[in-house]
Amino acid sequence: MKEYDVIIMGSGPAGLTAAIYAGRALLKTLVIEGQPSGGQLMSTTEVENFPGFAKGILGPHLIQEMTLQARRFDVEFLGQNVDEVDFKSRPFTVTAGDRSYAAKTVIVATGSSAKWIGLPSEKKLLGRGVSGCATCDGFFFKDKRVAVVGGGDTAVEEALFLSRYAKTVTIIHRRNRLRASRIMQSRAFANGKINVMWNEVVEEILGDNKVTGVILRNVETDQRTVIGCDGVFVAIGYEPNTKMLRGQLALDVKGYVVAEEGSRTSVDGVFVAGDVHDFTYRQAITAAGDGCRAALDAIAYLDDQKSKDVGGKARF
Repeated sequence: MKEYDVIIMGSGPAGLTAAIYAGRALLKTLVIEGQPSGGQLMSTTEVENFPGFAKGILGPHLIQEMTLQARRFDVEFLGQNVDEVDFKSRPFTVTAGDRSYAAKTVIVATGSSAKWIGLPSEKKLLGRGVSGCATCDGFFFKDKRVAVVGGGDTAVEEALFLSRYAKTVTIIHRRNRLRASRIMQSRAFANGKINVMWNEVVEEILGDNKVTGVILRNVETDQRTVIGCDGVFVAIGYEPNTKMLRGQLALDVKGYVVAEEGSRTSVDGVFVAGDVHDFTYRQAITAAGDGCRAALDAIAYLDDQKSKDVGGKARF
């Protein structure tokens, strides 16, 4: 079984930043990318809020550049999903496909996935008016009409943020009352740009090359309605990619990895970075910062373990 100083699970901004730092520290590093690789930035068009790119950069291009930067420091990449981990014995074992790999340390950067409605038209128009992140894409909808699907705090937060740019914001909710906290509801109802369509579900997103509207179905009357809009923001929540970690790391009630003292997890030598534990910010730049911190913590951990070796006998 091939052994590494650090195995990084995930190839979004968190994982790739961690890889750059680990590689520069001359650690033998493997990135198990996950499929599709690159995380949520791979489905993002223009990224204008990542420092260093005055004219913005396409999400896939940013991931490509970060990957090339990591490869420059001899980081290895494996284009597969992690199927299983064993953090209960040392060295740690990470299994992907039909092979297992040993690691002195592991950085979990598997991210989270936006929950989608599940429509073919939603997938077709992703990045062409359909988005799962108002903070990422709201700027592109100045003076446009947008719809937000959902009724919880996430949806209302998205609607409030979008109201800074959009001409109108329509919240589409399948129930007759919002699930968001009262303070969030009061802010939305007080905002002149925001209106709510109750008891409605999105049955189809209209448009060929870009969003032009949606078909709604009333869950009580079964009546269909067409409304025009230039963007659809799906805000029905996120799901952390932690299925393979259950029983191995401490997770919170929503399945996010619990971080202790920065990037440290419940298992000594396993670190976490990015959206797999950060359910608040979910930005490329905060994920990258997390990746930096996790790599530095892993480097410090390895150095500390070396200093504890007795009589030349390694702990790994």
